[in-house]
Amino acid sequence: MSRTKRITLAISAGALALGAGLGVTGMASASTTPTPSPSASAEATPGTTDGQGMRSGHGPGRGGERGAAQAAELAAKLGVDEAKVTEALQAFREANKPTTPPAEGTRPDRATMDAALAKSLAASLGIEESKVTAALEELRTAAQADRAAALKTRLDKAVTDGTLTQAEADAVAKAVEKGVIGGGGH
Repeated sequence: MSRTKRITLAISAGALALGAGLGVTGMASASTTPTPSPSASAEATPGTTDGQGMRSGHGPGRGGERGAAQAAELAAKLGVDEAKVTEALQAFREANKPTTPPAEGTRPDRATMDAALAKSLAASLGIEESKVTAALEELRTAAQADRAAALKTRLDKAVTDGTLTQAEADAVAKAVEKGVIGGGGH
């Protein structure tokens, strides 16, 4: 395999690895995805729904345990009931659901969506907006660190397996860190 193909594969693998890990930022971007109707079982047990407020993307993350875990983490940081956070996230998603699909290759402005999410949650939960903003940022930072560690593990394994050279793995890591691929470097 040529060096160019290996680098391209490595960059693609890095982008996929990064795409697989979704963080709290997904809450702010949730308005770009259709909202499923809650099922009878979801309505019967609040807080165990499909990750209300979570953005779908590559790999798991929209539903089930992961979304509930993220809502639980946010609730714990804010010192409020998880069901209230889940309800507030759902209300934000509903209020910000796009009426038309976004143009291909465009994304909502992250800072604007983050600010709107924090303001909405603060109002819904009766908490200072600065406290909500800080909690969201802490969760985002932790999620980014987790994704970086997972990418490093995968790249190290690729080097060990002989799939990539160390220089190629370093190039992928740097490209992700700088935001050239994947969405890192924010």
